Amino acid sequence: MSEIETINCLIIGSGPAGYTAAIYAARADMKPVLYQGMQPGGQLTTTNEVENFPGYPDGISGPEMMVQLEAQAKRFEADIRFGFITKVDFSGPVHKCWTEDGKEIHAKTIIISTGASAKYLGLPSEQKYLEMGGGVSACAVCDGFFYRGQETVIVGAGDSACEEAHYLSKLCTKVTMLVRKEEFRASKIMADRVKNTPNIEILFNTDTVEVLGDGNGVTGALVKNSVSGEEKTIPCTGFFVAIGHKPNTDIFKGFIDLDETGYIKYAEPGTSLTNVPGVFVAGDAADKRYRQAITAAGTGCMAALDAERYLAAQGH
Repeated sequence: MSEIETINCLIIGSGPAGYTAAIYAARADMKPVLYQGMQPGGQLTTTNEVENFPGYPDGISGPEMMVQLEAQAKRFEADIRFGFITKVDFSGPVHKCWTEDGKEIHAKTIIISTGASAKYLGLPSEQKYLEMGGGVSACAVCDGFFYRGQETVIVGAGDSACEEAHYLSKLCTKVTMLVRKEEFRASKIMADRVKNTPNIEILFNTDTVEVLGDGNGVTGALVKNSVSGEEKTIPCTGFFVAIGHKPNTDIFKGFIDLDETGYIKYAEPGTSLTNVPGVFVAGDAADKRYRQAITAAGTGCMAALDAERYLAAQGH
């Protein structure tokens, strides 16, 4: 077995939260080591255009922004590594982590920025247009602007689906909402809001058969009524999936306090502290409310500052 590496600050994950934490930690001379994880750059690598991040007046692509954030972290000598952490042990005074190739790391502080993954329907046509950035999205707040004056479809039945449908209704001429069962899972107030919005049409008992397109972008959705069996095509240029997110926190179970859906709980609201001293969280691994690049970056800053204070208090 190779020797154990001991470091001041380990950052797990490489979206806006992880890279921002790395920038702050590196400038504080904490010599952070960041493991990029399964999806280097995080969810933003599947986002074609980012127009709402301050400082980019002409917008920027998600992957390009992540390349720039990584370069900024490296400029301050953050140690950015390809690979991922597969196991942790926070049961003792030493925070132990293992990489996918079995390397053992002991970290004085850890910043968890593993993010969350949007759930998709899993249709080949959906994945095709998602990957090419041609009309499939899991974030109406991020991408709705591109569909101003157009017709869109949104799949989902919960509060966030209703919220996103209502958001789209202000930008789009028509929003068709596909609900798999015969009623919403959302709270009554949210369900009533979409029911009372004139340009939202709700189709209950409806499944998506295929996302239709012309090879360049989405042109419609083929849907099927699960009760009658009837199929029909709904014209649209944007197909939004709002069936939830799964936080990437499984490896922390048993050590870090998680809520019922797996999001990390803050030990103190308004901080990045977890229930384990010296372990902090940033970004979508704890944020099920905002889920924006700018809020993730903000919490990355908070986590680095909290980690710096923790180390100082420990006499490091």
